[in-house]
Amino acid sequence: MPITEVSEAARLRAGDPAALSAVVARYQHRLYRYLTRLVRDAATADDLFQQTWLLVVRQIHRYDPARSFDTWLFAIAHNAAMDLLRRRTGEVLDDYPAPTPDALDELIAGERAATVAAAMERLPGAYREALTLRFEDGMKLEEIAAVTGAPLSTIKSRVHRGLETLRRML
Repeated sequence: MPITEVSEAARLRAGDPAALSAVVARYQHRLYRYLTRLVRDAATADDLFQQTWLLVVRQIHRYDPARSFDTWLFAIAHNAAMDLLRRRTGEVLDDYPAPTPDALDELIAGERAATVAAAMERLPGAYREALTLRFEDGMKLEEIAAVTGAPLSTIKSRVHRGLETLRRML
């Protein structure tokens, strides 16, 4: 775990607002992207993003510095999103510079990304969540299990089945 993560968590526990700003800035894009993928609605993701940080401030005393802050943070976001989804819809979740792409390469890459994003939207929530945490946020399977509260074997199945479903769609 990075030193800054430990010191920022300690500063958060002490109620330092600058620490909260630093942590929010560090996780802002990853956390928002995760929530957006999970709930498929920008306004709802905004609400959950804010709710997650309020819960972090309220529950910082529960954070164990010996564990990953990422995992703890994403578990809070996961739980908030699952609560909301259950209430609303009943959905269950399971060194060299790179060459500069030309306009055609950028167009093709954009189309591929849009195709994959559209397919991701059609996946069941559990698969969408597992794939997002694994491939977009770079979490290990064990971390995903900790975030979601699901057994490691279940996470492995969700990633595998999610990838298979995506392959069939694409």
